[in-house]
Parts: sequence; C-alpha cells; structure tokens
Amino acid sequence: MNYFVKDLMVPISEYATVPKGSTLFQAVLALEKAQEEYNQAKYIHRAVLVMDRKNRVVGKLSQLSVLRALEYGNEQKQKVESIGQFGFSSKFISSMREQHRLENTTLKDICSQPAKMKVENFMKTPSENEFIEEDTPVEAAIHQLQIGPYLSLLVTRKKDIVGILRLSDVFASVFHAMKENELSE
Repeated sequence: MNYFVKDLMVPISEYATVPKGSTLFQAVLALEKAQEEYNQAKYIHRAVLVMDRKNRVVGKLSQLSVLRALEYGNEQKQKVESIGQFGFSSKFISSMREQHRLENTTLKDICSQPAKMKVENFMKTPSENEFIEEDTPVEAAIHQLQIGPYLSLLVTRKKDIVGILRLSDVFASVFHAMKENELSE
C-alpha cells in the first residue's frame, strides 16, 4: 500500500494549539483538552503548537519543553544557565544547577510558576527541515524523521501548515505494513 504524508497526518484543527502570549498553564490545559477529544484509537498528543495572530504556526512546545521550563523557569535558574558564556566549566554549571534544583523540591513549588511563564520563552521554533509537503510519500517522511531526528514534522500544502505528522503515526503505519506483508507471504 502506498501512503502519503496526508494519509497519516493529524489535521491542525484536531491538534492542541495556543496563541502566542499564552502561559505554560494554558498550553498544558490545551494539551489535556486535545488528548481528551482526540480519537482514542490513535496515540495521544505530546506537544502544543503555538500560533501567531494570523493563525500560523510559529513554534512547538513539547512535554519535555514544559518540564524544562518548570525546572529552569525562574530567573535565578536562567542566570545559572547564562554563566556558561563566561568560561565556567560544565561541571561547575552542573553543580550550580543541582544547588538551585534542590531549593524547590516540592511539586507544588515547581508548579506555581506556569501561570506567569509565556510559551514563546520555551517553545522551539521549527527549522526548515521540520516541514514536509502533504503529497510526500511516507518513505521520504521516514527518512526525514530519522535524520532529524524529529518526533514530528509540520505538514504543508503550498506554504500553509495543514497538519502534523507524528513519528508515532508513521511507526504505526510501518508496523501495520509489516504485518500485512508477513500475513500475505
């Protein structure tokens, strides 16, 4: 069976999105809502797309990005990260990180910040290699995902982003093709 990216992508309308300027808390709520509404037969969402005022994707906030933001979100921790530019050793910076990590040891303390933190400070702006045309064969998408390595690609129709192709959906299609191939022999 010949699959194309558009056959496997999740349309933007079914994906978790928030406008630029949203807080991390709003992004987590959008992710939770999208997971509840999405077809349970498929894999759950693991990221939130950040949209500009013209409803174009300007960034992606993964679950790992949210966890990093929680750990390094406060000003003091950001200062620790910035001292690397002054020639301090990675061992010294790691010990400083650990010292600051121990200051907020409760989950309640860690989770008190997201209502003040903006998604654009922690989102990843997509690189040009993270885009793929909807009419691209899945075989090419597999190659692009693994050389990235990416967990997802933004699917385009001309210049508009129309969906997201997730590694989990591509893997599921490969798995099903393997099963079909094995059963037909």
